[in-house]
Amino acid sequence: MKNKPTESELEVLSLLWKSGDMTVREIHDEITKDRDIGYTTTLKIMQIMFEKGLLTRRKEGKTHIYSSKVDQTVTQEGLVSKMIKTVFQGSTKDLVMQALGNSATSKKELEEIRSFLDQLDEEQK
Repeated sequence: MKNKPTESELEVLSLLWKSGDMTVREIHDEITKDRDIGYTTTLKIMQIMFEKGLLTRRKEGKTHIYSSKVDQTVTQEGLVSKMIKTVFQGSTKDLVMQALGNSATSKKELEEIRSFLDQLDEEQK
C-alpha cells in the first residue's frame, strides 16, 4: 500500500465506503457524533487525503463532493497484512485469537467463521 491511511483518514474512508460520495460537512457531522473535532480539522484531513491520492473530489456549485479513490478490500488487506507482520510477528493465529478474545462475537458471526474455516480446510485437502 503506497499511502497508508492514518487513523483519522481511515475514519473518513470508512464513512465514504459505507455511504458513498459525501461533502466535508456530511463527513464532519458523522464524525462529531462520536467525538469532538473542529470543522476546519475535518476539512484539512480531507484536503491532505486528496493530495495523498486517497480521495477524489468534484465541484458542484460551491461544494466539493468527495469519493474514496482507494478500494476498501485492498486497503483492509494491506493493513491487516502489515499488522500480522509487525504486531503479531507473522502469526495469523495470534491475530485471530486476539480478535476473538477481545470482543463479543455473536453466535451468527461464530457460525460464519466456522463455515469459512471449513471452506479453507477443504481447499487445503
